[in-house]
Amino acid sequence: MSSSEPNGYASGQIQVLKGLEAVRKRPGMYIGSTGPRGLHHLVYEVVDNSIDEALAGFADRVDVTIHSDDSITVVDNGRGIPVDLHPVEKLPGVELALTVLHAGGKFDKETYKVSGGLHGVGVSVVNALSEWLRVKVLRDGKVHEIAFSRGDKTEDLRVTGQVAAGETGTSVSFKPDHEIFPELTYSFDTLANRLRELAFLNRGVRLTLCDERDLNAEGTPHCEEYFYEGGIRTFVEYLRGSRKPLHETPIYVAARREDTEIEVAMQYDDGYNDSTFSFVNNINTHEGGTHLTGFKAALTRTINDYARKSGYFKKSTESLSGDDVREGLTCVISVKIKEPQFEGQTKTKLGNSEVKGIVESIVNEKLSQFLEENPKVSGAILEKAVSAARAREAARKARDLSRTKSSLETGVLPGKLADCSTNNPEISEMYIVEGDSAGGSAKQGRDRSFQAILPLKGKILNVEKARFDKVLGNDEIRAMITAIGTGIGETDFNLEKARYHKIILMTDADVDGAHIRTLLLTFFYRQMRQLINEGMIYIAQPPLYRVARGKQEHYAYSDEERDELLGRLKSGGSGEARNVHVQRYKGLGEMNPDQLWKTTMDPATRTILRVTLEDAVDADSIFQTLMGEDVDPRREFIEKHAKYANLDV
Repeated sequence: MSSSEPNGYASGQIQVLKGLEAVRKRPGMYIGSTGPRGLHHLVYEVVDNSIDEALAGFADRVDVTIHSDDSITVVDNGRGIPVDLHPVEKLPGVELALTVLHAGGKFDKETYKVSGGLHGVGVSVVNALSEWLRVKVLRDGKVHEIAFSRGDKTEDLRVTGQVAAGETGTSVSFKPDHEIFPELTYSFDTLANRLRELAFLNRGVRLTLCDERDLNAEGTPHCEEYFYEGGIRTFVEYLRGSRKPLHETPIYVAARREDTEIEVAMQYDDGYNDSTFSFVNNINTHEGGTHLTGFKAALTRTINDYARKSGYFKKSTESLSGDDVREGLTCVISVKIKEPQFEGQTKTKLGNSEVKGIVESIVNEKLSQFLEENPKVSGAILEKAVSAARAREAARKARDLSRTKSSLETGVLPGKLADCSTNNPEISEMYIVEGDSAGGSAKQGRDRSFQAILPLKGKILNVEKARFDKVLGNDEIRAMITAIGTGIGETDFNLEKARYHKIILMTDADVDGAHIRTLLLTFFYRQMRQLINEGMIYIAQPPLYRVARGKQEHYAYSDEERDELLGRLKSGGSGEARNVHVQRYKGLGEMNPDQLWKTTMDPATRTILRVTLEDAVDADSIFQTLMGEDVDPRREFIEKHAKYANLDV
């Protein structure tokens, strides 16, 4: 097929920037990590290529299969990767796309108007990091096949069959390389979440996921299909979950301006949290950016303007804040642009300055029109926002207590906080500890030069079920806010005032400890999410067992580790084996200060887990399910995941 053909997609459109060996040497630079995140990223890159074909109008179906050996096949019904010779490189287009870094149609702005993924890097990176990879292209009435291993071609492009006229598509099968990835097991749920998200964001595209590792009695693999004609409107209803909506149908705004396509769907419910998710070219921009800033500004101004026109304010100086108008809001913003510029720690924050004005203008115009035409819905939204404003005013004194200026700068730190001596937040860390007993051990065992201890009494308030005034009225929560120093809420929060750059949650390794940890994570996710975005929230990993024989002392963090230690110590002989002592730690308070320091607090020997927002959509749904008002979804979640629970009975 020549480059002059009607669909305009041939090898001439593939531009080349050479070099691939570096991918195998430094895979983390290209896929983030060689852990589970990077492993699943390989699938996303191949799927993104198929979705780009759908965005260009040439595909409407993508099928993903997990095979029994954890290899993957992705099939689409797009145009098929070009198989003709590149005019400059004199190699088939498909070979170039798979073996040369930065070779792809994404660099030619006419081939793909918008695209996700790594913009031409993706599929060659997948090839470089795969033990084997095979491509089958249906194009020009023929089946073309080519094979690779660890980035090198093993079989030349060849024709292996015929297909009906007009039948096109691409099939990519690959097995991740065990030399690169220590763990090769794919998670069905992780892949399902991403495919479901793509189906919501790309209305009319049908995606399927089949798992050949999970067969029923008839030998048929478990399969799920994701197809949503309602697009992001259906997405909003899915995200809202069991919360009761204030209006049955989500508000929908869509427009295209200056090569920028914008979609917004939003719905209010009877909850108190703001669940707003933003996407650019199908990429979840969980750090926000100019599109989100434009939306928030337009929403606040438009609702305030409508409230004034409708006579909701008694005084001309009254107004609603951004927090007020977003209380109980579930919203999805999807923007598709030609050349997104990403910034931020994880490159998921949109930086295109022109997008802010475009989004703000469109949302202001379309939302104003909706509010005028739907007075019943507008009234419900205004009542909700005005009620939120009253609650915030009632909470003003509590908020002031938690502000850095009124508490920290005057030295009024929580009485229970054992602070560290350094004033440098970059090296300071605060342990939030369950109970006074564990708090006492932690205070004695810590390095007081840089480690602060804040013991909490009992279980904090469940912020998923509470309004802002109740949140700030809770003593334990107020102590945390005051100690951290950043303030709370969009208007008061200031990351630069954080007194510690590591905030470590240290709870008992039992059911109550897990519940307290979940309550704390819910609080940080809902009220101080930027601390999570910046990687400042951690979870301590205290040991479950102390295994000792004589002067030998070891710690085990799982039953398997305990059994391995027991086997090793008992191998010393039957007489000595009788002296092996196993201590099960029911709580942190059972550990003496030296043990707590050695196992859980010493930076040289401890293990702490950083809390990340890898999938904010999934996190939001789980917090709502586990901590919300509705019992049925929580019961279903527990029944589904009970087999993974580790109960200390």
